[in-house]
Parts: sequence; C-alpha cells; structure tokens
Amino acid sequence: MANEEKIEELQEILREDPQNFQARRELAILLIDAGFPKEAAQHLLYLAKTFPDDSAIYYNLGIAYEKQKEFKKAQEAYLKCLEIAPQEIDAVYNLGLVYTELQKYDEGIKCFKKVLQQDSNDSNSYFNIGICYFKKGDLVNAMMNFQNTIDLNDNDLYAYFYMGNILREMGELDGAKECFQKVLSISPDYSWAYYNLASIAFEEEDYESVALNLDKTIELNPKDEQAYINYAKILAKMGLFEDAKNMLMYAINECPDIGNLYYYIAQIAKYEGNKASYIENLNNALQNRGTLTINPDRIMNEIEKAS
Repeated sequence: MANEEKIEELQEILREDPQNFQARRELAILLIDAGFPKEAAQHLLYLAKTFPDDSAIYYNLGIAYEKQKEFKKAQEAYLKCLEIAPQEIDAVYNLGLVYTELQKYDEGIKCFKKVLQQDSNDSNSYFNIGICYFKKGDLVNAMMNFQNTIDLNDNDLYAYFYMGNILREMGELDGAKECFQKVLSISPDYSWAYYNLASIAFEEEDYESVALNLDKTIELNPKDEQAYINYAKILAKMGLFEDAKNMLMYAINECPDIGNLYYYIAQIAKYEGNKASYIENLNNALQNRGTLTINPDRIMNEIEKAS
C-alpha cells in the first residue's frame, strides 16, 4: 500500500477512534517520511501527553522539529529522549547535528565523539566533527577529522571538498586541486569543485583553465546567480570588464534573483567611470530589492554620494 493511501486509512481510523494510539504513532512517522513534519509533531505531542516516558516519541518529535528547522525545539525533544533512554545513540547523533545548526560546536563535538565510542567506524561522525572544527576556525583539527572520514569512506565527496578548501586556505594548492579533482571523480556534476579549481587556476595565472572551469560551473548552475557573480568578479580581476558586464547581463535573463546582479554591474560601471550607468544600475538593484542580499540603505547611500 502506498504511503498516501496508508495515511488516509490511518486518518480515517483516528476519526473513528482518536484513542487508537498505535494508529496515531504510525501516522506520525508516515507524515514525517511524506514531508509533513508539522502535522507529525502535532500527533507526537498528543502522544507525549499520554506516554511521557516513551523515548521513541521524543526522538521522532526531534526529527519532526529538525525538518521544520525549529532547532531549539528539536534540541529539547532529543534531550528529553536521552533523559529517558541515555543510550539512544541515534538521538545523540541527531542532537549533535542540532547543536551544529545552533552553532554550539563544542556540544556537537561531544555528541559525535560519544557516537564514536559506540562505533569507531562511523565516518559520518568524523565528518560532522570536522564540520564543527571548520566552523570554529580550527582548520588543523577539521582536516584531521575529514581525513579520518576519508580513511573510512573514500567516496565521501564532501570530506574531500572541505579538505580542498582547507588546503587552499593553507596555500597548498596542489593538494587542494587533487581534492577537488577527487570530488569530480566521485560526482562529475559537483559544480563548486569546478569553481574552486577555476579560483586556484586564477591564482596560478592559468587563464585557460580559469575559463574552462568557470564555463563548466555555469553550465551546471544556469540559474545560480552567485556562480555568475563569481565568474564576473574573476573576469573583472583579469581586466575583462566588458566580458564581466556581459556575463552579468546574460545572468539577468537566466536567474530569478537579479537584485545583486544589477548591483555588481553598477560596481563595474563605477570602476570604468561611467557615472550614469553606475546610478542606473544601483536604481535597478533597488527596484529588485526582494532579491538583494546587499543592504538597500548602503545602495541608497551610494546613489546619494554619486548624484
């Protein structure tokens, strides 16, 4: 029976008998799997009132809140689960993910290390410890844990991707390139590996490789305005201002989010000394303020100074 049919069947059972707790529990889990975490949470909260010592209810409630990005509520649910069942290792792992989202990186590391005490071959826990250290700015410990991830799972493309970024930050460009190329051997369509290879090629003044890798980035991200902006920035750094503007104008026709694109066209016009185009495109950016990540007040100040 398909999930949708089963959900309808369970809902009908509950309409006839709201006290059918087993049906409500099964329905809640199906709703999580079907992408209805808010509705699932309502059923789980109902169950928690009747079964306050059932750790599984709080575990699934944590999942429902996580899927809604209500991370503080998810934290509370997982902590309640662990208060009832301290050895529930899946709850420990999920709590670590929640702590990471809440930027409580030290608490997240503790959770993942606890998982590793139970299973020393859990590559995902090493990866997530690496993420916590990376976000803390501790690149050495981050790299060690990404390496542990790779040692256990040589196909973890995200571990290679982060390793590449760390090695690039450390100035080890050859090692960084090897990592990004490994990412592409695992996932040939991982566009940001191409972008990072292009950035390294730019540092090495290998402009042919810059163009090849950036073209691949755009090919794989035809609707990604940030990819076009990054491409245009590199073209501008190379002194190819007309090509940079053309890239951004092309992106305006391709992307739904165009406010930032107009802003960067304005910056190129300013650099070229084209005051009229500078002001025109700043105004275009303001007219698309719903897609701006740049503060509109900053843009208005620029217009005022230029006028």
